[in-house]
Amino acid sequence: MNVPNRMTLSRILLIPIFIILLSVPFNWGEWNIGDTVLPISHFAAALLFIIAAATDWVDGHYARKYNLVTNLGKFLDPLADKLLVAAALILLVELGMAPGWVAIVIISRELAVTGLRLVAAGEGIVLAAGSMGKLKTATQMIAIAVLLLHDFPFSYAAIPFGTIMLYISLFFTVASGYDYFVKNWHVMRDSK
Repeated sequence: MNVPNRMTLSRILLIPIFIILLSVPFNWGEWNIGDTVLPISHFAAALLFIIAAATDWVDGHYARKYNLVTNLGKFLDPLADKLLVAAALILLVELGMAPGWVAIVIISRELAVTGLRLVAAGEGIVLAAGSMGKLKTATQMIAIAVLLLHDFPFSYAAIPFGTIMLYISLFFTVASGYDYFVKNWHVMRDSK
């Protein structure tokens, strides 16, 4: 249990707190930002989400820099990302801040890629994430954070930046999923 793995585990442990912040109707007040109202509980959830998303980059960078990549880390890191993104998307749909079909497409892609990775692992093959997959993750994290902040600071100009980023992340989600399956279809084709 090295430092990067502890950071990844802490990211997983932040998810229930994040869920509580968005699910329980806390009456902490709200801020008027441009034409929108930002509940303080949503701001707290966004802050927690941003911290959790930042640990994803930090733990990966630290693990590679100090050669601390482990099988546990290879398992926990993508799991933590998928749990965090799925929880956030489902809650955004529940709050009426994101379309359900977008969440379904994004979560389905994550499950499909995980399935392909499991088949590959059974064959002794490790499938690394590509650059498009990293772009997908970055755009998802930005979209979710901005949606949780009710488009702050873009709300002052009445720009629905969170929604725009959500559709950009949807594009990269589908494109990277397609790319991942095309490049690694041999794993499914050649599996026993």
